Amino acid sequence: MSTDPAIKEFPPGPSGLPIVGAMPRSILGGLEFRERMAREYGDIVHWKGPGDHFYQLNYPEDIGHVLVHNNTNYVKGEQFQRVLRPLTGNGILNSEGQEWRRNRHLIQPAFHPNRINVYAEMMTDQTEAMLDRWTDGETRSIHEDMMELTLRIVSQALFGVDIDRYVDDIESAVNTFLPATSSLSNLLLPESVPLPSRRRMARARETLDGVVTEIIQRKRANPGEHDVISMLLDARDDDGNPLSDKQIRDEAITLITAGHETTAVSLTYTMYLLAQHPEIEEKFVGELDTVLDGGRPTMGDLSELTYTEQIVKESMRLFPPVPSIVREAKETDQISGYRIPEGAKIFLSQWVVHRDNRWYDDPLAFRPERWANDMQSSLPQLAYFPFAAGPRRCIGDRFAMLEARLLLAMIYQNYHLELRSDRNLEVVQTITSRPKEDIRMTIHER
Repeated sequence: MSTDPAIKEFPPGPSGLPIVGAMPRSILGGLEFRERMAREYGDIVHWKGPGDHFYQLNYPEDIGHVLVHNNTNYVKGEQFQRVLRPLTGNGILNSEGQEWRRNRHLIQPAFHPNRINVYAEMMTDQTEAMLDRWTDGETRSIHEDMMELTLRIVSQALFGVDIDRYVDDIESAVNTFLPATSSLSNLLLPESVPLPSRRRMARARETLDGVVTEIIQRKRANPGEHDVISMLLDARDDDGNPLSDKQIRDEAITLITAGHETTAVSLTYTMYLLAQHPEIEEKFVGELDTVLDGGRPTMGDLSELTYTEQIVKESMRLFPPVPSIVREAKETDQISGYRIPEGAKIFLSQWVVHRDNRWYDDPLAFRPERWANDMQSSLPQLAYFPFAAGPRRCIGDRFAMLEARLLLAMIYQNYHLELRSDRNLEVVQTITSRPKEDIRMTIHER
């Protein structure tokens, strides 16, 4: 590291309390804290925590330095792993180095473009089954419906199983675990402290372990299938050894959790936004009528559903399903003239960058049309990164975009959704950006 005196030690940032610094404020303040830091201190912000230095990067070029250009120096780190390890173990979301590269290589074929095409019919079949259960005029919890639907899709597409008898257990476990990840005591106290939140997290993991173990046993009894679990069962490392059942369980739980939670919250926010913008819904439905003419959407229709894609992109801009990324510096570095010490924790906030008026005119407005005419090519590279970037970009990004467009098209072909919940949505940051209150809508047949 250069000793250039022009390199500054610490950027501006909030003061804090003795010992704990500003760490409690950063946790309890959630997304509002991230926004306030950017507003008050600029593109790079620093604060102290117990024995740690924390940095928030708000400028696309600096974010690209961490995620893309110098990505080998920035790992998930112990803090991130401490939050997710109790649920996902050492799956691809949490692992590092050679183990991450090996397991990502093993899972990648399930997300190959040719394979993604096969999933489209599964997605529309499951959506049709959900719509058949809906009744004109009833009021429903849209987030709950989307959680169940995306769980059924990811389970059938990636694991080749019908999870009817597992749905309630999986949803209960995920809904128990994720809120606990944002607990102040859970983040500040050592893992050895037996907190109530950690006991709940452990029970959630036991539930998911039981579900996945049963699926693995079913796959062992039916070898030769082509889903992710079967591929992992057949996989061998460089020495010819199979993966352990624990490794397979970790990857399966990671894919179940990440593969349905993020898409479910994204769909929920999209429907919430459409319910408040009837002119956008009208244009959206007009496109569906013109392109689909009453038929079920297919992969072949997506290139013509341009406004549908713009709606999805704009929803993920305003309400990114993962609102912030955390990295840890392996070695001392420098960013924008500031020294970044070894071990520093780095926050990269999609929530903040996606709402920055330097990149987006009237950034808090829901305007899908802003994405017309290849607008994204005019943005700085990391001014829009809902799926992260670099080598650890979300492995399921194509799957998620396909799913969101097909599901929205089918739902709005059949129903108009009227918002019954509070129009002032409050978002809670866990690993994902979950709505704090239930979002209820009355469904009306078209």
